[in-house]
Amino acid sequence: MEVFILSKAQFEELTTRLDGLQNQLNTKSDNSKSFMDNEAFVAFMGISKRTAQTWRDEGKISFSQIGTKIYYKMADVDKLLNDNYYKSFKK
Repeated sequence: MEVFILSKAQFEELTTRLDGLQNQLNTKSDNSKSFMDNEAFVAFMGISKRTAQTWRDEGKISFSQIGTKIYYKMADVDKLLNDNYYKSFKK
């Protein structure tokens, strides 16, 4: 096992660069997975396209529509699930 000795300035530069890389990865990950289309949504939820349409009509889930394509924010999907979360009754 090799041992490396870094000065305080080198260590701080290294941690700053690593933090910057982590922020870039988080931003890229958030942007690429911030929306899902209707097909992915119905598969994820295990529902029919008609049920998804009903939920949109009733205002249960927010959505974006571009032409005929429907998209859902992952945050809205999380909100839908959290709003309908019930703790178990059994202790």
